[in-house]
Amino acid sequence: MRVFIDGDAFPNLLKPILLRSIERLSLESFVVANKKINIGDSGFVTYLIVEQGADEADHKIVEMVEVGDLVITADIPLADRVIAKNAHAIDHRGELYSVDNIKQYLAMRNLMESIREMGEVTRGPKPFSQKDAHEFANQLNAFLAKNR
Repeated sequence: MRVFIDGDAFPNLLKPILLRSIERLSLESFVVANKKINIGDSGFVTYLIVEQGADEADHKIVEMVEVGDLVITADIPLADRVIAKNAHAIDHRGELYSVDNIKQYLAMRNLMESIREMGEVTRGPKPFSQKDAHEFANQLNAFLAKNR
């Protein structure tokens, strides 16, 4: 299993958590973004900088991901594409996306996008917190224990 990190908007609180897991389990990992995103120094982490563009990092991740790999992303359409390739996805707040729940998350995301396009002002996500980082760490550890 390899780990792919969607570097766009990756929370700083998660960087040391993720790096510890990568090092502890010797996980081949890739940070993919359209600018330099540093989660820390490790011989197990490769940094890939892609062309500028809204979905260039997503396209690269989908191109590289294989069955059983793990992608860490808050991008629901990317998670949907990853799951379609029989890989796994976890978001920054510890939600494990699966075949059973991804279509529901995608439908809600698309509904909210449509509402915003009609001019409605909606609240964005709540600020990322230490509690969210804790939930991510728990989900990541549980996933790695089960799938390693």
